[in-house]
Amino acid sequence: MVQIIYEPSTRTFHLRNDFFSYIMTILPEERLGQVYFGRRLHHRKDFSHLVEYSALAMAPFRQVDEVSYSQEHQRQEYPVYGASDMRDPACEVLHPNGSRLSDFRYAGYTIAAGKPTLPGLPATYVEDEGEAMTLTITLRDPLDGLKLELLYTVFDQGGILARSVRFVNEGAETLHLTRAMSLSLDLPGADYAFVQFSGQWGRERYKKVRMLEQGIQSVGSLRGQSSHNHNPFLILQRPGTDEQQGECIGLSLVYSGNFLAQAEVSTHDETRVLLGIHPHWFDWALAPGERFQTPEAVMVYTDRGLNHMSQTFHRLYLHRLARGYWRDRPRPILLNNWEATYFDITEDKLLSIAAKAKECGVELFVLDDGWFGGRRHDHAGLGDWVASPDVLPDGITGLAERIEGMGLKFGLWFEPEMVNEDSDLYREHPDWILQTPGRPRTVGRFQHVLDFSRPEVVDRIYEMMAKILSEAKVSYVKWDMNRSITECYSAALPPERQGEVFHRYILGVYDLYERLTNRFPEVLFESCASGGGRFDPGLLYYAPQAWTSDDSDAIERLKIQYGTSYCYPIVSMGTHVSVSPNHQVGRETPLDTRANVAYFGTFGYELDLNRLSDEEQEQVKEQIRFMKTHRALFQFGTFYRLLSPFEGDGRTAWMVVSEDRREAIVGVYKVLNGANVPYSRLVLQGLDPDLCYHDSVDGLDRFGDELMSAGLITTDGSTTFMAAGRACSGDFTSLLYHLTAVDGGRD
Repeated sequence: MVQIIYEPSTRTFHLRNDFFSYIMTILPEERLGQVYFGRRLHHRKDFSHLVEYSALAMAPFRQVDEVSYSQEHQRQEYPVYGASDMRDPACEVLHPNGSRLSDFRYAGYTIAAGKPTLPGLPATYVEDEGEAMTLTITLRDPLDGLKLELLYTVFDQGGILARSVRFVNEGAETLHLTRAMSLSLDLPGADYAFVQFSGQWGRERYKKVRMLEQGIQSVGSLRGQSSHNHNPFLILQRPGTDEQQGECIGLSLVYSGNFLAQAEVSTHDETRVLLGIHPHWFDWALAPGERFQTPEAVMVYTDRGLNHMSQTFHRLYLHRLARGYWRDRPRPILLNNWEATYFDITEDKLLSIAAKAKECGVELFVLDDGWFGGRRHDHAGLGDWVASPDVLPDGITGLAERIEGMGLKFGLWFEPEMVNEDSDLYREHPDWILQTPGRPRTVGRFQHVLDFSRPEVVDRIYEMMAKILSEAKVSYVKWDMNRSITECYSAALPPERQGEVFHRYILGVYDLYERLTNRFPEVLFESCASGGGRFDPGLLYYAPQAWTSDDSDAIERLKIQYGTSYCYPIVSMGTHVSVSPNHQVGRETPLDTRANVAYFGTFGYELDLNRLSDEEQEQVKEQIRFMKTHRALFQFGTFYRLLSPFEGDGRTAWMVVSEDRREAIVGVYKVLNGANVPYSRLVLQGLDPDLCYHDSVDGLDRFGDELMSAGLITTDGSTTFMAAGRACSGDFTSLLYHLTAVDGGRD
């Protein structure tokens, strides 16, 4: 049950539900202080005994008769630098006189049922006001008239607290925001591991863990996108916390652009966490009467381990971040032609690939890059979203009709944010790209980034895309973004507003998504940025699934999908079976292993099925039948991580359990064979201990308590693991266990 309690006698706020308590109070000088965040506490009127004061050496203070109070050693809700706090601040304001000092003081609060929207930004939402309550605390700087509204939404289900900040200039002069974080969290002590999800193209979201130390630990992006390098998500976890037990805090930013996720540990071992838009190159002019809304940050607290934290994020992002027609629907099994053909496409070739896909049971055929303008290679055509008659004589409309005539749905690839110099759009509007006057221009993949901070640019791209989607039978759009932003400068903005371009660019992307998804609500959008370069909550608001990585190798995908699962729902991951040897790493992997990994996601194929042997085509047909039978379980069941590919010999295991706990599928994956390996067992999670389950691999019936205590025998060469002729002996092999409750199986 959600409660937001204000105690006027002690000026204390207590936010809580069944999982956590979050407590704030008004400190001296009308500062808003952080008191407690953690396990749910009994309410009391006064928590002032948890606020610590001490006259520490070298601490600056402003009241000569109160040397024990210094902001440097107080836990604050939205701190500023310079007025006795020497740590990194949550916000910074440049005033007309050149000062950057602010003085925000408590000015009031409101409590309301439900959750407000954030204009122009993606955010979590509620469908009924009873699902959440929102506290808005107002702070005001009496000198310049800048008002802050700190928004806190407590959800009824799960240990979820959503936060954001609204700046309102109620003064008489233009101010410049040079830092505006979405969240600041001051915690007592520093006994946490800092868990980040980092990598590069082809190896996104690898789990990295290190203990907090005095100083600053951070990840972020200055690439104009959330990036392959670091995800806008981190975990603070206590020592001893693992997947099944222990205390942790997950922090996720609902944003797709430059971000900063930072933990600063003072030399008194106090921890400050900041999450929001990266302050580098950020400078937002706020004229009198104007307001600025930060992106939303979502905090999840649990004392039940990392799986429980992830499942809380999964439920929230699946049902109260993703929206629209496809939110709760099983996703179609697709075949994408990219790795089958690359740019070497003709209509006859596409129809041949689609026909075989239909024969095998595929539901959606996706035409990737190369269908428009002069796009015979990656040097030309971007920006000209008109079908090339050399490739498609009857255009997208004609091809889509032929695909639909086969009984398939039709999908189409776009890269709307980019332009090639060899394009009609660029020749007409060379000033429409992001470029710095007088400086050399950088290209990536032979393309430039369109200036989406300009409404006229977004309008033009919208018109071209909407024309195709309104005329042709397009059921799916893959939205790609294949380079980072360099030379970030807009010809449409004056010099003093160039610090707004990065953020305005992302607002333009969101605007285009909003307009297209509103006009074509039944089109399934999948986001992509050279694979996983913009796999973030901001885009899940518009596109309920994302291409997880351009690396489709099943063994590499074990780490990529495992790391991604810490924050993002399984159904949000685009997961495909591709050719062997794999095009990214050259590895040869069994066809069943490729499918056994890809089942845990949206599922599809990235190859020409005509090139497979008859035996392999029969395997594909069986894979598709299996996925169709169990699609709802894979995509909407409760996901558990069991064995991490980031540890030991890379063996991986995970499972998904139905809502009623009567069915589960367990995936077990081996990377390399071992010699004379020790015994091993896999302990399962999430089952009903009192239900008896039938095991599809060895045919045994076992109670849930046995499976979750004694586990499954997974020793190489064991009778159990070799059951039913499905040997898991060899490199890159795998097994799926399908567990179903046996009627009358309870004691």
